[in-house]
Amino acid sequence: MKKRGRPRDKDTEQAILKASYDLLLEMGFVNITVEKIAEKAKVSKATIYKWWPNKAAVIIDGFLSTATAKLPIPNTGSVIEDITRQSINLSNFLLSDEGKILNELIAQGQFDRRMAEEYRARYFIPRRMKAAQILQNGINRGELSADTDLELCIDMIFGPIFYRLLITGDILNEDYIRKLVHCSFYGIKKC
Repeated sequence: MKKRGRPRDKDTEQAILKASYDLLLEMGFVNITVEKIAEKAKVSKATIYKWWPNKAAVIIDGFLSTATAKLPIPNTGSVIEDITRQSINLSNFLLSDEGKILNELIAQGQFDRRMAEEYRARYFIPRRMKAAQILQNGINRGELSADTDLELCIDMIFGPIFYRLLITGDILNEDYIRKLVHCSFYGIKKC
């Protein structure tokens, strides 16, 4: 069923996304309201609620409109190199000021079910699909077995990154990522 009404005006949409992102950097998720986003974007709250179901959705979309461009999906022709580069890019992003926002969103999601649903649906699931495509490319090129469990492989590679980031606080650098991917792929090839 088609949505009724006029399509989104791209300039207005971008103004809202930019306002939500700027406020996120300025104030953090907890302190933002839809009213503040509307005021900064110079739109009505009704416009925001017409396009997004809640505060979490518009803030995550604002964050993603900036963050996604900073995490390109590599395609070198080698599954190990592609996953290594993607993992390094992700860890560098997560350690940046902008990436720390994602940590805040994850933390907030522990107390706000809608927030967790939004960041999973809008950020993590699409990123997992891209990682799965990198691994599928490796299967297609014969680098990995046809029966490789893509979901398990993604968990094995990216889980330790988030564990270090969110739990232990241990160093998360390129050397660690390269070792992690190497050890993961050694295990993957044995599965």
